[in-house]
Amino acid sequence: MMAFPPGFLDELRARLSMSDIVGRKVVLKRRSGSEYAGLCPFHNEKTPSFTVNDKKGFFHCFGCGAHGDAVGFVMKTEGLSFPESVEKLAREVGMPVPRATPAERERVERAATLQQVVELAARWFQTQLRLPVGRHGLDYLRGRGLSDQTIDDFRLGFAPDSRDGLIAALKRENVPIEKIVEAGLAIQPDDNREPYDRFRGRVMFVINDRRGRAIAFGGRVMGTGEPKYLNSPETPLFHKGANLYCLDRAREAATKDQPVIVAEGYMDVIALHGAGFTGSVAPLGTALTEGQLGELWKLADEPYLCFDGDNAGRRAAARAAERALPLLRAGKSLRFLALPAGEDPDSLIRSRGPEAVRRVLDLARPLSDVVWDMATENKPIDTPERRASLQRTVEQQVAEIADPVVRDFYRNEMRSRLNRLRRPDAPAWQPGGGRRPFRRPGDPPPPPFAAGSAARRSGSDLDGSRQERALLGALIERPAMLHILAEDLAHLPIASPELARLRSGLLDALSLVPSGVDPAADEAVAGDLPLEAQLIEDHLKRSGLGRVAETAQAKAREVFRDDPADADGWVNQWRRAARHLTQLTADPEELKRAEEALAEDLSEENLRRLQAILDRMRRESADHGPG
Repeated sequence: MMAFPPGFLDELRARLSMSDIVGRKVVLKRRSGSEYAGLCPFHNEKTPSFTVNDKKGFFHCFGCGAHGDAVGFVMKTEGLSFPESVEKLAREVGMPVPRATPAERERVERAATLQQVVELAARWFQTQLRLPVGRHGLDYLRGRGLSDQTIDDFRLGFAPDSRDGLIAALKRENVPIEKIVEAGLAIQPDDNREPYDRFRGRVMFVINDRRGRAIAFGGRVMGTGEPKYLNSPETPLFHKGANLYCLDRAREAATKDQPVIVAEGYMDVIALHGAGFTGSVAPLGTALTEGQLGELWKLADEPYLCFDGDNAGRRAAARAAERALPLLRAGKSLRFLALPAGEDPDSLIRSRGPEAVRRVLDLARPLSDVVWDMATENKPIDTPERRASLQRTVEQQVAEIADPVVRDFYRNEMRSRLNRLRRPDAPAWQPGGGRRPFRRPGDPPPPPFAAGSAARRSGSDLDGSRQERALLGALIERPAMLHILAEDLAHLPIASPELARLRSGLLDALSLVPSGVDPAADEAVAGDLPLEAQLIEDHLKRSGLGRVAETAQAKAREVFRDDPADADGWVNQWRRAARHLTQLTADPEELKRAEEALAEDLSEENLRRLQAILDRMRRESADHGPG
């Protein structure tokens, strides 16, 4: 039998999807998560006893006992030898098959030796952290909230700020300098000067392969040096684009149906693990690669991508979306976690606890939302030409999807969104749950307010523009109301161009707020700004609407002051104020002009305009009837 290098077979198995391979021969039905069932192809049966597990990479029949991996399945079903099966599967995933030449055997032995060198270095870094020379690094880790148990569990260490501290230690273990350089632990200058340690004055993070063996390092500098984070270079052991930090731990967590979360940094991953999210990983100093996405999809159908709530984080999310689009297939996608501006997973957990992460997971947005944001963010769509440009951009993005079925569904979804730019769909959600006035926690309760009374108190305070501002600010304060009031908002008579842009921003932000909940009320007692409200504000700031949003919120807290007695009271109060605005801005000649336009041109558009005016007048008449 041909001898293949162990590393090659590990890589091949990691790239294969058991359900895809078995699904060519067996009709599979998903049982749960990564487990499938079907009729065994190796013996006759009427009740399925044959199972396939994508995460664990094997098949098993409880009837006849057949068991194996992807290579074994191809051998059994296609009558191929082991080498033939390996070569067939390798061709399918684009992997060249190494030959068991003397040179290849030497390479395998060299890699095994390098792994031992990296392991010796990991132990040395750990020891330095607990010595006086590593006190600075240990203080830093403890200051970030890590316990000694966590520090030891993740094998965190310290590289002293010396030219050859690690080199000298490894030489004492009889490691040749050539191996130290080849393992990426030392740098050999081009002018043949003495090699020196690659990592100096840094807290060290051990990077394992998928089987849990140390193969590389990441180092965070202490102080203001650059680069802030330094990773091992490409070596015979370590390929950045094919691995993820804590992938070995995440593989185990995924078998227990833990969510798979991709964060940006090592500390974020450690914080998430400490909060119970042990399926968390991080890329290794690069944007997500095709190989890393393949690894993630082996763990979960829709892994969560969690990027920092700043401009760099949004750019990283956009790059990940662009990389993923061509690779999408039925059932395999991504979900994106939106963090408040200035937050990362580590800071979010420390300030709000694990529950905040669960909340963010509940608010995860599908890839389609991010694709839409990439096309629309900070781009005006207020003219037919600009909307046409948006449509062209969206169609170009969708065309990147290789899978024809997924591409067709994306095309339909984006067309639906483009159509909603003309008229937002009326949502079905009805608000419920707790109640909270439009004011910040801790504010003294102001006198009650009913729509229209402020106008009687101060005519100058509720001109059209101020009413518009209060109505929009109310929806920023209680974003859950956006769902029920979306159509009302779309048809609100707004004269101010600035406030019209704010209205568009609020309608665009609808996807950030889950239906069926009133999060503003849920978190009011904690004294914190609700997470959903924070995300809406961040979205408006990114759209250049931060200042106008703040003034609108201030006006809403001034105007909407009473506490309705029932759950629907907030919506009814908002609608009463909206009708009052309509009265303020109504043109007495509007109905006459609409009737004349219809008489001249019996078009559907003119008919709709007249009908809208008549409907509004009927509502206003009912509102001002008896009682």
